[in-house]
Amino acid sequence: MTMNKRITSIILGCFLCLTAMAQTSAREEIAANRFLCGSNYLDYDRYPATKPLTPAPEGYEPFYMSHYGRHGSRWLIGKRDYTRVADVLQNADKQGKLTDTGKETLAKLELFIPCTIKRFGDLTTVGERQHHGIGRRMAEHFPEIFKTKNVPIDARSTNVPRCILSMMAECEELAAANPSARFHNDVSESLQYYLNQPWDGYVKEQSKRVKWEEKRAYQERVTKPDRLMRVLFNDQKWVKDSVNAVNLMYELFEVAANMQSHDTDIDLLCLFTDDELYAQWCIRNWGWYLEYGAAPQTGGIMPFSQRNLLRNIIETVDTVLGNSAAKANIQATLRFGHEVCVMPLACLLELDSCGISVENPDELDRYWRNYNIFPMACNIQLVFYRPKGKPGDVLVKAMLNEREASLPVQPTQWPYYKWNDLRNYYTEKLKKFEE
Repeated sequence: MTMNKRITSIILGCFLCLTAMAQTSAREEIAANRFLCGSNYLDYDRYPATKPLTPAPEGYEPFYMSHYGRHGSRWLIGKRDYTRVADVLQNADKQGKLTDTGKETLAKLELFIPCTIKRFGDLTTVGERQHHGIGRRMAEHFPEIFKTKNVPIDARSTNVPRCILSMMAECEELAAANPSARFHNDVSESLQYYLNQPWDGYVKEQSKRVKWEEKRAYQERVTKPDRLMRVLFNDQKWVKDSVNAVNLMYELFEVAANMQSHDTDIDLLCLFTDDELYAQWCIRNWGWYLEYGAAPQTGGIMPFSQRNLLRNIIETVDTVLGNSAAKANIQATLRFGHEVCVMPLACLLELDSCGISVENPDELDRYWRNYNIFPMACNIQLVFYRPKGKPGDVLVKAMLNEREASLPVQPTQWPYYKWNDLRNYYTEKLKKFEE
């Protein structure tokens, strides 16, 4: 492939994605579906893919899937994630400083917090359900892969329980769809170098180039807590003297946004206006972009934290195709981990506009929206196709959260690309980085 064709393909892919985004602003999308503001807390099933998948090119059929998926919805990670807000409200209540809405909010938290004991970071029933749905749709969309007799499936997880349970849920659905399927499940510390490595020495060192004080300054500038403080507290002078309003709003939003991870009727998002939800989402959108996206503030290197994962994907495909010393008898490679891997991997792969570089935080949401990339149970599926009964090029299609995505090379017929072109592109990209 010539360089001009490659550049044209990249520009076209970004143009198509950005054009789609331009039709509806992030502010409008969040107002229409308030759960989107949750960023990485977004319930996968509250933002489902609805567009039908493109049929395989004539004469081709799918034969292999390479996958990396995040665990499903979970409880918040630590006790203080829940109690920070409750502590502030309880202190205010003792001094008679809560409004009726403040008291109602405290009552909701005090009702819910006992349920969190010894559950921090655990997969929820909502998260388990998400992976059952994904596994079921895998079998439905690609029966040539998952419903063949004695299909060999290799499934691996990080050693975190919520990831292991997510793997089990998907495998249960695939087994239900095809009782003859043969699974190899693996969980080991030896796999962590590519399954769960959000940082490595070089990338972590380079990440210090980010001016974290600027990130905090953006949060201070965007957050407008006065209205919410009046809703919760009856004495604004006391609030000014006793409460860090910016922090409280941020922490209350965290709890509110993650309530969608549970089968509960407790609603805390109702405390926020649409504009406030959008602002809180912008803070997180910018923060995640700085830490894991191709941000110019870090020289665009953060996605390369997943170079071991990308290399594992390439090497595994090589063994499946017989391009290495041995040919693997595998029809699906399923990997399970975390959003801190899915997010930079999507950027490293340059799916749609994930790999875009944006300098100004106020313009980021025009091009890059984190809820499109890493909701709970987010996943990247690379589906490989070969000609039926004759030699020919192996093609690949990428799906981000079960939505067909563009790739950074010239397609043969969108969304299908020659694997050799893509392999060469990524291999050269990794080589240049390491040099």
